[in-house]
Amino acid sequence: MFLRVVDFAVDPLVGLLDDLGATVLLLSQALTWLVRPPFRIAQLLNAIEFIGAGSLFIAGLVGMFTGMAFTVSTIVGFRQFSAEGMVGGVVALALARELAPVLAAVVVTARAGSTMASELGNMRVTEQIDAITTMGVSPVQYLVVPRVLATTIVLPLLAVCFGIAGMFGAWVVAVVWQSIDPGVFFDRIQTFVKWGDIRMLLVKSALFGVIVSTICCKKGFFASGGARGVGEATARAVVSSIVAIFASDYVVTTLLTDL
Repeated sequence: MFLRVVDFAVDPLVGLLDDLGATVLLLSQALTWLVRPPFRIAQLLNAIEFIGAGSLFIAGLVGMFTGMAFTVSTIVGFRQFSAEGMVGGVVALALARELAPVLAAVVVTARAGSTMASELGNMRVTEQIDAITTMGVSPVQYLVVPRVLATTIVLPLLAVCFGIAGMFGAWVVAVVWQSIDPGVFFDRIQTFVKWGDIRMLLVKSALFGVIVSTICCKKGFFASGGARGVGEATARAVVSSIVAIFASDYVVTTLLTDL
């Protein structure tokens, strides 16, 4: 009975550590192949097009409604202190430091990350990855490196677009609908948002790009069990990526805030 309790408590921890180790190992292999020829430029451009251009509209749409919703809630609170003019700076600060990088990463995870996991999972169960290895080509270099690099490059740009769309939504709610003075609105943005906040947005987004792409590629790369296994691997990739995004967001926020 005691051994069963120990196994029940220890097995999830061992599985988590094993999964984390395999993910870190895959990332280290990808970084090694990143600087070794041949460079897969075509695959990189295709990945950038799929992850970046394909996610731009949904990221902008989510960003606009996020800015609108956050502005409505902020105005309700600030009206109790007759400080509605502060809403522009507060929303811009929240978007730059937290909302834009985190939610843009979630959007990319839901759309592109799940696709990466399912593509690589299908290639694994249909033995296409084994065929690539048989031809003397590294599957990590050919399949994983372009996806990781493309996500790392594109996600900061998507986060910036997310923030711009969010501020447009905030401007519509605050200035157009709530009649806040536009000069005060933009002046508070300039007062509140500093270079350190933009740096935090870019650093977080790039880090989230590495995390999301590596986790999703790892889940698909080692999928097994046919179509059902691919579906389970895709679901685990999305859940693990979102959890990792929020966990690493806390760590990065703490570190960069202390600088």
